[in-house]
This record gives sequence, structure tokens and C-alpha cells, in this order.
Amino acid sequence: MSAVSDNASAPASARPLLARVNWRSLAPWLYTLGLFVLWELLVMVLDMPPTILPAPTRVFEAILQYWSPIWKNSLQTLYTTTVGFAIAVVAGLGLGLFVGWSKTIYAGLYPLMIGFNAIPKVALVPILVIWFGIGAVPAVLTAFLISFFPIVVNVATGLATIEPETEDVLRALGAKKMDIMLKVGIPRSMPYFFGSLKIAITLAFVGSVVSETVASNYGLGYMMSSAQSQFNVPLVFAGLLALAVEGIAMYALMAWIEMRMTGWAHRSSMSH
Repeated sequence: MSAVSDNASAPASARPLLARVNWRSLAPWLYTLGLFVLWELLVMVLDMPPTILPAPTRVFEAILQYWSPIWKNSLQTLYTTTVGFAIAVVAGLGLGLFVGWSKTIYAGLYPLMIGFNAIPKVALVPILVIWFGIGAVPAVLTAFLISFFPIVVNVATGLATIEPETEDVLRALGAKKMDIMLKVGIPRSMPYFFGSLKIAITLAFVGSVVSETVASNYGLGYMMSSAQSQFNVPLVFAGLLALAVEGIAMYALMAWIEMRMTGWAHRSSMSH
């Protein structure tokens, strides 16, 4: 027992090196490295041809070889995704506040939103091409259409699920509908809103790439489609890795914004 307490009270410099490593911070990097190692070994053991499943070393070689087009198309995809996502944030927040304002509006519009969300957005791309032509506009609109639904639903849910007891108390104190929404409803829905941004940004990337694959001459979707037609599978996987990096970076940014804006909600939930 004394040995354990002595070890716990020992200074950090006296503890073993492995005990001083922050394994939680290193875990994402170690798991990613392990995935690539396992992938490399799998290709070697099964003797997979590069046209079927290229090894990570071949993929990284393709990244170095095609660095310029990968970089330019990555910026294009990031641009269309960010613009579509920004429109979705504004429209989703506004529509979510409108839907959550009244339980009658919520009950009337919610089935329509579900029906719209059930439509595969790839089916809308040809219509957008007819309306706006081939280019960045269909990609932006597809990113918007596929990402604004989670924002609307989360904001509306946060407003529509205010406790009836809270509303009764506020009305008894003379509060009007607008007062309840401004002082209780909207602050209560903010954790829902910022939490939905993490889901929406990943869906926005899906929308951009789908549209770029079908109706664009730029972007990672177009690059991967062109590489696939030339059986350049390592370049296809290089595009997928670029998408993964962009998606992780934007997700991390949304998670940081969520913690900065609604950290109070996370702290209160963790305290329980």
C-alpha cells in the first residue's frame, strides 16, 4: 500500500516514461497508423493488384505525384462545401426557429421535411444541372440541400420540447410567447443547433462530391471520377484521403465551436 502511495506521490520526472505519455491524445494517431499498417499487410499477404486495392505506400506515392491537381481540386471541394454549408446554417436556423415556434407548425411541417429528406439528393442533381448548368452552383446547392435538414430538426426539436411547467411559470409571471422563446427557447435550442453542425458539415461534403462526380469539371469528385475512368485507382484513394482530411478538419472545427459556444450545457450534463 505504501509503495502505491509513494509511486502516486512521486514527481512526474521520476515516473516511468510510458506513464507520462498522454495516451488519450496519441490514440487517434496510433489507431490511424495501425489502420495503415494493417492495410499494407493485407495488400501484401493477399497480393492485391493496385487496380483493385492499392497499398497505402502506392496511395502516398500518388499524392506526391499528383500533388498539384489534388491540392487545387481539394480547395474547390472545400469551397463548394463551405458555401453550401453556410447557406444551410442560415436557412436551417431560420426554418428551425419558425417550425419550433408553434407545436401546430411543428406537427404540420415535420412530415413534409421528412419526405423531402427521404428523396436521394443525387436524384436532384440532374434537375439542378438543367436549371443552373454544369459547375460549382449544383455542388453548392447539393451540399446545402443535404446538410440543412439536421440543423432544422435539431433547432425545432430544441424549441418544441420546452417543458410545459417552465412555460406555465413564465406565463404566470407575465411573460409573452416572444419572451419565452427569446429567454428560454432559443438558449435551450443552442446546444442542439451547434451539435447538429458536426453532422451537417460531413453531409455537406457528401453532397458536394456527389454533384462534382455527376456535373462538374472541378473538385475531388470530378478528379476521382476521371481517375476511375483511367483505372488510376491509387489516385482515387488519394482523393478519398484528401476528403477524409478535410472532413476531419471541419468536424474538429465544428466541435471546437460547439464547446466554445455551449460548454455550459456540457458541463451541466457531465455534473449529473
